[in-house]
Amino acid sequence: MSSKNFSYMKTIDLIAAIFLFVGGINWGLVALFDFNLVTWLFGGMNILTRAVYCLVAISAIYDALMWKSIQRRWECRGFFGKAEGAAA
Repeated sequence: MSSKNFSYMKTIDLIAAIFLFVGGINWGLVALFDFNLVTWLFGGMNILTRAVYCLVAISAIYDALMWKSIQRRWECRGFFGKAEGAAA
């Protein structure tokens, strides 16, 4: 993979992580305080609110399907400091 494609994919990883963060914070606020940050920012269930919810869902699906690729791209290590897929 070229460094340009590698950088592009890392950017997509970061965008997905940001949307997952926003979604997680929003659900936490809904559970704890019955306050929906997304509808507060963008109004009721309109096209912008739906777009944010769709982007959060797409980000979750992307992260679930691309988990191993993301770990390799970011050189994540396993619990014991070894690569997740490395043999003992």
